[in-house]
Amino acid sequence: MSMTDPIADLLTRIRNGVRGRLVKVDIPASKLKVEIARILKDEGYVSNYKLIEDERQGLLRVYLKYGPGMERIITDLQRISRPGCRIYCGKDAIPRVYGGLGINILSTSRGLMTGRSAAREGLGGEILCNVW
Repeated sequence: MSMTDPIADLLTRIRNGVRGRLVKVDIPASKLKVEIARILKDEGYVSNYKLIEDERQGLLRVYLKYGPGMERIITDLQRISRPGCRIYCGKDAIPRVYGGLGINILSTSRGLMTGRSAAREGLGGEILCNVW
C-alpha cells in the first residue's frame, strides 16, 4: 500500500486508537511524525511517545492518554493541509481551534510548532492539523 499522506495516517491511527481506548498505537516513524508526537505530548494530548528502532524506518509508539474515568483527552484530530491541497496561513491569520480549546500544528520555517507559539514568534506556515 503506498502512503500518499503519512500524516493523515498518523492522525487516523491516533484517532482510532483513542476511540478504541487503546493504551498505545504504533506508527511507521519519520522525523515529522516524531515532531508531531512531541507537540502532542508537550500540549498534554498524549502521555508519551517512544522511537523503536527496527531494520526499516523505525516505529513511533505513541502512548495515548485518558482522564481518570477513561474519558478521552483527544476528541478529534483533523488534517488541514493535504498533499493535494496545501493550506498556508500568515502570522496574523492563524485560526483558533475550537474557540482556543484546541491546538493547531503548523510547519514553519523554524520547524513544527503550535499555532500559539507560531503567533508568538511571529511566524506563519503550513497548517498540518487541528487537535482538540
